[in-house]
Amino acid sequence: MTRPDEIFQASDLANKRLLVLEAARAGGARVRDKDGTGLVMLPEGDLDVLKELSRWSSAHLRLESLLRRSDRPTVAELGDLAWLRVFDRDDLDEFLVELHEVLIAAHADGSVNALKECIHAWRVTASQLEDPLRREVLLRGRLEARDLVEAERPAEMASPDAP
Repeated sequence: MTRPDEIFQASDLANKRLLVLEAARAGGARVRDKDGTGLVMLPEGDLDVLKELSRWSSAHLRLESLLRRSDRPTVAELGDLAWLRVFDRDDLDEFLVELHEVLIAAHADGSVNALKECIHAWRVTASQLEDPLRREVLLRGRLEARDLVEAERPAEMASPDAP
């Protein structure tokens, strides 16, 4: 059994490999290389979570900074967040708040599932807003009775039991 503060030596990778792997599976194995460099071995899923949290935390900070300086960041300023260009300032503020909350939840959960769902939902909405007709429908605010029409079931889809 390894101690949480145990630091393995490079030679332990050959001599105590099972202990090193056990420590890595348990959350992280620290290994000191021959030149003194500290290395960490951890489950790949943990590394993936850390990378995503880092990526989106950086994006959050950058967008927050852009919105402090400008009401509408340019596409060039948005960079890899250029898909946000279709949103107005209120929507960008809402995205920033939601991203902040989901980053905290993802860190607490040790999982980026909620973060991925959030980003996916915002990207889908952004792609819908790119189409002028969909944009009109989505942003109009409310439907009126004259906007609705009776629809009939297509003949090829109608089942014998359908009214």
